[in-house]
Amino acid sequence: MGFWPHESLVCISIDTNRIGATLRVGLPNHDGAELAYARTVAGYLANDPKATSALIPVYTSVTPTAGHDRPYAAVIAALTGALAERHITIRDGLLVGDDTVSPYDYDGDQSLSCALPLSTVDSGEINAELVYRGSAIAPTGRIVLPASTKETTFDAVEAHIASIQRSNDHRVLEQARTLWAGILKAKTYPTDDQVTALIANFQFPAIRDQLKADIPVVEGRWNRSCWPKPQASRSGPASNGPSKYCSTPTRTAAPTTRRHSSRPSHI
Repeated sequence: MGFWPHESLVCISIDTNRIGATLRVGLPNHDGAELAYARTVAGYLANDPKATSALIPVYTSVTPTAGHDRPYAAVIAALTGALAERHITIRDGLLVGDDTVSPYDYDGDQSLSCALPLSTVDSGEINAELVYRGSAIAPTGRIVLPASTKETTFDAVEAHIASIQRSNDHRVLEQARTLWAGILKAKTYPTDDQVTALIANFQFPAIRDQLKADIPVVEGRWNRSCWPKPQASRSGPASNGPSKYCSTPTRTAAPTTRRHSSRPSHI
């Protein structure tokens, strides 16, 4: 599953020597819902049509006591009956605590002499083989988001803004343009310091407008004069047209007026 379960019931479906689906369900936190809980789990496990038996490890921090029922005994008893209705038997079970692992003792034997430290499981040959094949176990199944740097970034931008206000305008503009040119030409993402400085620079309209003006643009416009020249046909050469590539719009010369001394010009 990729993580260590906590207060969880794990079911592993088995068909002879084939391992099927693995299911993890949180253990119920109140009494009286054992039957409904067991039927729900059995329904999930029955989605494996080839399952004939199951392994049931129980992960809990509840410490078992000699002479008393195992933790969640009522849940396991209800699950045994619900699985039997679907022709699935419990082949074996484990009770996994915070420090030890032991058989769940479905046959009523409540001896705790078979408990083993979890450290022996971590250093066992099977676990070493799993790690060698790429398995990794996280402490929890929850996604842990990184700590927010919003406040730190805000303070850094404010400090940079104050630095710009204390500096010479011409020098600040040149530094901002140099920074901006480096970011535009780079083939990698800008660093945190570059982003901070850029955000601060954009807070000043004069600097912001200059940086926006420095953004490279494609000269000219796409128009019909930029279309590819048609290929020559068998009947004759293609008509003279514009070249395939052009960077500026085609301009048409203004008509000229011819003057004569003997009579007025006509338009």
